[in-house]
Amino acid sequence: MKKFLPHYSSGIVVKGFGRGSKELGIPTANFPEEVVNNLPQDMETGVYYGFSQVDNGPVYKMVMSIGWNPYYKNEKKSMETHILHKFDEDFYGKILKVVILDYIRPELNFNSLDELIDTIKSDIAIAEKNLNQSEFKSFQEHQFFS
Repeated sequence: MKKFLPHYSSGIVVKGFGRGSKELGIPTANFPEEVVNNLPQDMETGVYYGFSQVDNGPVYKMVMSIGWNPYYKNEKKSMETHILHKFDEDFYGKILKVVILDYIRPELNFNSLDELIDTIKSDIAIAEKNLNQSEFKSFQEHQFFS
């Protein structure tokens, strides 16, 4: 799993399934299919964390779900990025850059929406804490984001 990290991706933000903000209260930015298809073949599905940037704005911490989201039984693999920053507006059509640095957990199925939301909040807390470690700081200023 770590052999693929760090992994850099960028692409235009596209409309996702429309549940991140509305159903979960946790907005996500979605990459188009061609970006998802460019992930390393053997990269495990699950939840990752790292840094992200919209257009040429500030670099923020992020959590990303890669996979089929078993709770929703998705037909297509997705990369859904939750940026740990409150944006005032949607940014469909803008360029999203991410560096994926580490793995939190595999994809899971959930018995309820509340269980899913609690787990995502836990993932966010893990990313928030871990990204403060000095080993990750240089990625926030990486030339990829300039």
